Amino acid sequence: LLLHLMVELLLYLLVDLMLYLLVDLLLHLLVELLLHLLLLYLLVDLPLYLSVDLLLHLSVDLLLHLLVE
Repeated sequence: LLLHLMVELLLYLLVDLMLYLLVDLLLHLLVELLLHLLLLYLLVDLPLYLSVDLLLHLSVDLLLHLLVE
C-alpha cells in the first residue's frame, strides 16, 4: 500500500512538474512574441508615424513662411 501511494505521488508530481514546465515555456514564448511584435512596431510603425508627423510639421512651417513672405 505504501509503495502504491509513493508511486501515485511520484506520478502526480511528475505530471505537475511537466504541466508547470509547459506553462512556463508557453509564457516564455508568449513574452518573446510580444517583445518581437513591440520591436516590429517600434522599428516600422513608429518611424513611419514620426516621419509623417515631421513632414506635416515641415509643410505647415513652409506654408506659414510663404504666407508671411
